[in-house]
Amino acid sequence: MDYDPEWAAALSDLNSRQRDRRLHPAAHGQGYKHGRRHDVSDVETRAAPSTGIPIDAAASPVPRYRAVHVADAAALVSRDGDIWHIRSSEALQPYPQRMTDCLVRGAERHPDRVLVAERGLDGGWMTITFGQMLERARAIGQALLDRGLSTERPLAILSDNDLEHLQLSLGAMWAGVPFSSVSAPYSLVSTDFGKLRHVFSVLTPGLVYAADGDAFARAIAAVVPADVEVVTRDGRLPGRTATAFDVLLRTTPASVDAAHAATGPDTIAKFMFTSGSTRQPKAVPTTQRMLCSNQQMLRQTIPEFASTPPVLVDWLPWNHTFGSSHNFGIVLYNGGTMYIDHGKPVAGRFEETLRNLREIAPTAYLTVPKGWEELGLALERDAALREKFFSRVNIYFFGGAGLSQEAWDRLERVTEAHCGERIRIMAGLGMTETSPCCLFTTAPITRAGYVGTPAPGCELKLVPVDGKLEARFRGPHVMAGYWRHPDAGVRAAFDEDGYYCSGDALRFYDPERPELGLMFDGRIAEDFKLSSGTFVSVGPLRARVIAAGAPYVQDVVVAGSNRDAIGLLLFPRMDDCRRLAGLPAGAAPSEVLASPPVRAAFAALLHTLNQSATGSATRVASLLPVAEPPSIDRGEITDKGTLNQRAVLSNREALVEALYQRESPAGVIRS
Repeated sequence: MDYDPEWAAALSDLNSRQRDRRLHPAAHGQGYKHGRRHDVSDVETRAAPSTGIPIDAAASPVPRYRAVHVADAAALVSRDGDIWHIRSSEALQPYPQRMTDCLVRGAERHPDRVLVAERGLDGGWMTITFGQMLERARAIGQALLDRGLSTERPLAILSDNDLEHLQLSLGAMWAGVPFSSVSAPYSLVSTDFGKLRHVFSVLTPGLVYAADGDAFARAIAAVVPADVEVVTRDGRLPGRTATAFDVLLRTTPASVDAAHAATGPDTIAKFMFTSGSTRQPKAVPTTQRMLCSNQQMLRQTIPEFASTPPVLVDWLPWNHTFGSSHNFGIVLYNGGTMYIDHGKPVAGRFEETLRNLREIAPTAYLTVPKGWEELGLALERDAALREKFFSRVNIYFFGGAGLSQEAWDRLERVTEAHCGERIRIMAGLGMTETSPCCLFTTAPITRAGYVGTPAPGCELKLVPVDGKLEARFRGPHVMAGYWRHPDAGVRAAFDEDGYYCSGDALRFYDPERPELGLMFDGRIAEDFKLSSGTFVSVGPLRARVIAAGAPYVQDVVVAGSNRDAIGLLLFPRMDDCRRLAGLPAGAAPSEVLASPPVRAAFAALLHTLNQSATGSATRVASLLPVAEPPSIDRGEITDKGTLNQRAVLSNREALVEALYQRESPAGVIRS
């Protein structure tokens, strides 16, 4: 791309200003009242909560933000001994009985508006309108009923996002037949199909769909019973008879509309599987009430979605609640349009995302932190991308993990340099069991790690557990229990008051003003004690390591339970490390990690971490960069990239022992 000296100068100026500026909550972002941006006029001199450094807000310009309608309902906080209760002051408004009511409404009000689009083989966009989708859902729903599908024999979809996947999902909903979008890597990446077998044993599907019969043939042969019908896009499946997708579309609706009329708020719409980051994935029966109530929470939190039909360009897989219940839910509930993005923020796949974003201007962009990291870098160097992307986007949203402050700052710099204003960065806290959202960052506080306050209709209880505050949730968006899971497991998921026990720890942004909201404080189950009895909080330490190690650290596993000190197993970003080492793309991981520049970078990381350590709970004694990536078959990583700390520590005991050997083995870096 051509070098643009004016753009580079503007970005350099903003880099300098951003390094110098440290704003307190009132100045670091503007408030939003009733859809109108209002400036903060009452500035004060106080200490920044993150640093304790006194700041004169009047000496720093208040950043200007693009107008967007975001709610600002106050949080109501009460305390009963050591237990906190927090909820929104705004009541949850009425919502539809089922998500398919939104499809009907769209087909009546704007039948020719595109609901979903996917890029075809010719490079053009294939589209399905609201009106077309309703008719297709009715036909497919009838086909599923004709085949005897039911809650006990649901639909399983093995392949990734595409037009057929969505038509099947809405057809199943119309017929009152639950469906489950299964993680594609369980079929395509796994070699033993262990997680796929587990999913099938829980679901007992009556029909299976896979877009590409050739790609999914091995998984289907290994796991799908011979008496279960398989549908593929073209009807081809090596070694087995399959039905073509179009056969379902040609079904004439008969009893399906009556079946739809019999569905209601408590009808199971789909089975969403947890990611399995701590153990085998569990099936969450996600009802129509859960989906509709959560979308109403979203709409009241971000009324912008209701006033301007959202246009999303989205790659997030529909087997995850962020991509399906959240993102596609936003589109369907608010009469918007989704462009399916077959890119992904990984090497070799992100260019497709950039291609799509150069053509389609989203009104909001929602992705995981890795997606924002890659997009921020691309926006800095691609003028055509900036012109299209910034033309109408007014909300940035991330979820699934925490966004590093470095990525946050880059995004604000590049936005402000191009637009002359910033765009609101929002986040929240949610999970599969809550379909998914519970907290949103609607306050004017904008910093990494902040997760906000409860959405309307969501009740939050904070309960002391092992020195932290566990987040527990109750509301119409929360599941009643796991599907076909032992009763003891269901009971353990809820407390005596019916709150779902999330296992996530939260802390107050400002303990003196709890109504300002909450910060994410890690996962309680990951924390441990050193041999001295000192508690180690894994979540915050992991975030520190990834932030300080950017761009060379992908993730980290924290060791040290019942030992004298903390040790780290680092999973590097191998492509970035190869570039640092000056080695070719084909260089072996072991060669890359042994190179002097990479060793020096990780030694510097260890020094940086320990400079800010406050004691044994945060001081790192040793680290070991790991050449072998985490394995999905061994349960070390989920398909969305979440590390299972416990599984890595168990599977790689020899590497953990190396961290603590008196004579340092090759590769270990000590402080």
